[in-house]
Amino acid sequence: MIDLSKKLLRVVGQTNAKYKMFEENDKILLALSGGKDSMTLAHLLKHFCSVSPLNWDFQAVTVSYGIGENFVPIKEHFKEHEIPYEVIDTNIFEFGKEKIRENTTFCSFCSRMRRGYLYSYALKNGFNKIAIAHHLDDAAESFFMNLTYNGALRTLAPKYTAENGLSVIRPLILVRERQLRDCAVKNEIPIMNEEESCPARTYGGKSPRARAETKDMLSNLERENPKFFISLKSAFENIHSDTFFKAY
Repeated sequence: MIDLSKKLLRVVGQTNAKYKMFEENDKILLALSGGKDSMTLAHLLKHFCSVSPLNWDFQAVTVSYGIGENFVPIKEHFKEHEIPYEVIDTNIFEFGKEKIRENTTFCSFCSRMRRGYLYSYALKNGFNKIAIAHHLDDAAESFFMNLTYNGALRTLAPKYTAENGLSVIRPLILVRERQLRDCAVKNEIPIMNEEESCPARTYGGKSPRARAETKDMLSNLERENPKFFISLKSAFENIHSDTFFKAY
């Protein structure tokens, strides 16, 4: 049995109470990359589904990029823990080689294609929500990347409705990345090797340098101010839109 820390359960429980992540008759599709975040979220969903007074269920699904990924360890792990799981086979990698210019990043193309397959699978199979394993560190990185490179003040919403009517939820949005890493290591959860599962690395294209630099910047800010992420989380909920530049 997976040992989920009380702190991790408390944070996800508070997130659910605040944003209504898990509701009556929900059928939730977990977008599972095979990394530490989504693998841990699978076990958290199982826990909350089993203790919830509401009637809802979930399934995990991975979009294969067609680069020979090995999903056997994940399939065996989920079978052992009775977590429903399926792999969607695609040719995203082959499509990408035809579309992506040399020395450009594969990531944005890959993300769009993966999202399209997830949405199609969810709608076809009667799911009303898609769960994504973004955490607070991801939200911070998104905010500063948008600020620095796109000239916009935006980050990752805990919950929103896509144009196709599906609700997208992020149950880990208030969780720190290190909590998820500790959980995965402590429980020896099988994690997909990024070298094997990342199309960009296989493709040999340009790596996403901006995200790595943003992650380093945030690490330095937290080192200088240990309460930086606490303040940032509060700021995401305390927006004074009337203080920004607006045309009249």
